Formats: sequence, C-alpha cells, structure tokens
Amino acid sequence: MKKNKLVSMLSLVLVLALVVTGCASGSKNESGANNNEFRINLASEPPTLDPAQATDQVSFTVINAIYEGLTIIDENGNVQPGIAEKWDVSEDGKTYTFTIRSDAKWNNGDPITAHDFEFSWKRALDPKLVPKPSQYAYQMYYIEGAEAYNTGSGSVDDVKINATDDHTLVVTLNAPTVYFESLLSTAIYFPVHQSVTENEAFAAAADTMITNGPFTMTEWKRNTSIVLEPSESYYARDDIRFAKVSFTMVNDSNSELNMYETGKLDYAGYPTGALPTDQFASLKEKYPNEFQIKGTASLYYYLINTTEAPFTNKKIRQALSLSIDRAAITEKVTLGGQIPAYGLVPPGIKGVEDEYRNEVDDNYFQEDLELAKQLLAEGLAEEGLTELPAFSLTFNTNELHQKVAEAVVDMWSNNLGVNAQIGNEEWGVFLDNRTAMNYQVARAGWGADYNDPISFIGLFTSKSGNNNTGYANAEYDALVRQVDQSTDAAERVRLMAEAEKMIIDSHSIIPIYYYSTVYLMKPDVKGVYVDYKGDVIFTRGYYEAEAE
Repeated sequence: MKKNKLVSMLSLVLVLALVVTGCASGSKNESGANNNEFRINLASEPPTLDPAQATDQVSFTVINAIYEGLTIIDENGNVQPGIAEKWDVSEDGKTYTFTIRSDAKWNNGDPITAHDFEFSWKRALDPKLVPKPSQYAYQMYYIEGAEAYNTGSGSVDDVKINATDDHTLVVTLNAPTVYFESLLSTAIYFPVHQSVTENEAFAAAADTMITNGPFTMTEWKRNTSIVLEPSESYYARDDIRFAKVSFTMVNDSNSELNMYETGKLDYAGYPTGALPTDQFASLKEKYPNEFQIKGTASLYYYLINTTEAPFTNKKIRQALSLSIDRAAITEKVTLGGQIPAYGLVPPGIKGVEDEYRNEVDDNYFQEDLELAKQLLAEGLAEEGLTELPAFSLTFNTNELHQKVAEAVVDMWSNNLGVNAQIGNEEWGVFLDNRTAMNYQVARAGWGADYNDPISFIGLFTSKSGNNNTGYANAEYDALVRQVDQSTDAAERVRLMAEAEKMIIDSHSIIPIYYYSTVYLMKPDVKGVYVDYKGDVIFTRGYYEAEAE
C-alpha cells in the first residue's frame, strides 16, 4: 500500500518588531515600481551558476530564481509541489515515485522530463564531474548506490534513480529520511538541460544557460550586474509579477546604503549585501517601516586548518576559541541582534517537540582567559615552541567580516599575546583557497539547507565536500550514519547532540554567533521575504501599486 506524503517543515519566525517614530524613505516613483523592476545588490560575482557546483549564498540567490526542483518551500517553511505535481511514498518510506508536471518546460520550450532529473542527479554524483566533483554530492548519499558511485567504488548503473517514462521518476533511499522532500528543493537536486554535455562551460554566460525556473537570465555583465526576466515557459508564469529583477555587484556597505536611499535599490542588506553596522540605530529610527531584523537559522564561525602545525594541536585551537568574548562582538561590533554561539546548530531548527536549541543547550564551553592561557602554554610546549608563530585570519571582502576579524585578533593579542594578521580575498578566490585548505584560520558561515539539525552536523563528516577543516573522525561519521538511518525523533536528537558535542570539543571550528538578517526594503514591495534559513525569496514578489 502506498500513501501520498507531504511533510511540513517547522518554519522559523523570529522577526523583531521595531516601532520607532520617524520618516519613511523614497516615494513609489523613486523605486522599481515605476517599471515593475525589483533591484537588489548581490555584492559580488557568483562563483558559479551550475547547480551541481555551487556552494555559496551568492550563487544560490541567483540559481534559486532561474532553476526549480521537484519541490519548493513556501514562506511558512512547508514543502510544496514544484516540478513534481505529486509523489507517492512506499510503506517502508524508502521508495519515492514522482510525477512530473505535464506543463513543465525549459526556457527554450523543451519539455522537462523525468529523464532530465535522472541525468542531472547522476551528473551531480559523477566523481569525474568537470571542472571538479561536486562539494554537495554527499547530500545525495541518502539515495541507494549514490555514495558508492560518487566515491569511485560503485557503478552509476547501481544508483537507484530511474525514469520509467517521461513523467515518472522512481527513487529508492538507503533508509527512510524524514527531510528528503525538503532536500529536493535545494540546488544539488535541480535539473540541468541534457545539452550541457555539449558545453561544459554552459553556466558561464546568460545566452548558454537553459533553465527551468520562474526567471530566466537575460544579461550577465561580469563583476557588474545580472538581469533576470520572467520565463515565458514557466508552468506558473501568471504568478510571476516582477517584469525584471536586476542585481548589482557593489561590495561596499556605505555605497549600498546610498543606492537604497537614492532610489537605486529596492532591497539592501544581508543576505545578498550589507548595511553599515555603525548606522543600524539611526536606520531603525529613520526608516521604521523598512528596517528589519530577522533571526535566521545560520551560524557565523571560523574554520581552523587542523592539518597545518601548530594547529594540529587541540590545546592551541581551544585556547584561541576560549579567549574570544562573543558577547562583546555581538553587542559592540555586529549590532544586529545576533546571539553569541557556543554550539553548531542555531536557534530555529526543529527538534522533537520544540526547537533543537531549546532541547539541547549549547553549553559545550564558555570563555575562560586563564584556562586559555594555560592551554596555549601546554600546547606550545607539546609542539616544542615558546610562542605561537604569527598566522593569518582570512575572510571574504566585506566590512562586517573585517570588523569581526579585527575584534578577534585584538582579543587574541590582548588576552594571549598572539600575533595574528587579517587578510581579505575576493569571494571566488576566498572559496577556492578555503576548499583547497590554503589557509590557517578562515571565516565561514552556514545556513540550513533544510530544517533539521543534521544540515549542520552532517557538514563535518569526513565525506562532506564542505568540510574544509581537515577534521576526520570515524566515531563522528558513525553517529551521523545512525542519525540518517533512524526515524525515531528522540533518538535522532540524542545522537545529534552527541555528535555536536564531539565536533565542538575538537575545536576544529570556532563558533562566533548565530546570525540575524538585517535589511531595508521599500514599503511598496510585497511578497518578498527572508526565509527561515536567511535566503531572500523574491520569485513571487510584486509592488503594492499593482495590487487590486
């Protein structure tokens, strides 16, 4: 017996109400409402727009508008049909049968078929994928045969992704996976047109991308701008009301604010850009109906390259973490409602009956300067050193990242006598260096791919393509496997708490704070929102002026 199954995700609603008297900003004729164009700053160039290769929020912001998977997530965090109009789940929870919409088309008019999904998912798993294997392939290991094929020990023919006809896709999992349907809304599961085999650089230009989402890219000026327009082939074309979405790429918070205030942007701030942190208070007062702070299920943290001496020594890593005053950073540097972090999983992610963070306290450690000094001295002695050699803390170019880094290195200097230098890199270069382990300590951020703690805890398995610390622990991997194979909510939380403690106790990462999204948006913009994981969603946006 089979049953239709639509699992709802618990959404995060952490909007902080700001009621302050003040004046509103520009009138409607100063905004994109004049020509139904939504304008937003992307801050930097997307490193890639290939769904199988993307790993960063800049890329995902664009990809999520020009591609669509079998499912989508609505504003309340619930799974809804996307390219799949329906699906059945077997009684044992392992086999999914998806029915592809008969009116689903690529933006060139070709029909989207189940064969496109089989091709695309197997392509993403290909260990010889060009230009490099997908870092997100591990998110497909729930599928039977996927891990063996991706790691080179199995055949693509044994991967249980099968298009039985143009409209039917059958997928078999290793074990029931409670969040599989929400995973299908993420980029690694998006389809790509099978013509990509003829052009490996298909995602490098607007005129070579055949896409299937609500919008299609009509212009891409490198390091300058991207323009999207509604796809006339999209099955829900009538729901798409912006005539154009324009991205600029200005990586300066003061310039971005100026663009907003002079009517050149309709949205400014995180997650696509940034606002000057030292102006948050005045912006709250100046734009009471436009300034927003929203808690999001995301973590700001530092990675430590555990493969490079002396950071191979746990005590040295621990000393660096214990000497950082997180409250001082959130109160005096970021100024945006962030919460000091002492764990891996942020608030807003569901547990058993409540949020995981309410059920599992993140009291894995606390700042302790005396203990930090003791640990540093012991670690240096174990390494045959009298002092910690100078090292670098790197981050992608951004005013906030620089301020946080400056505060942290000052704390290390004042509290431990440690000499650390900060360095910034352009986004794409920074990602490449971090992936290649070409760093000592580096800034990182992670937002939930789906509303489950394993989205964070699974990040640090030895098989994760996004684990750039060098941390590898067979016991940790085993715990994560047990989580993946369990359908008992309480057992899953217990196992994940044990794994979280293990990664935090390794001090391979330094949690700094749990994110809040701070942004400005014109009051006549409707239907655009920041979701529970911090992504800005604009595909169903419109201007109030056009509302009936």
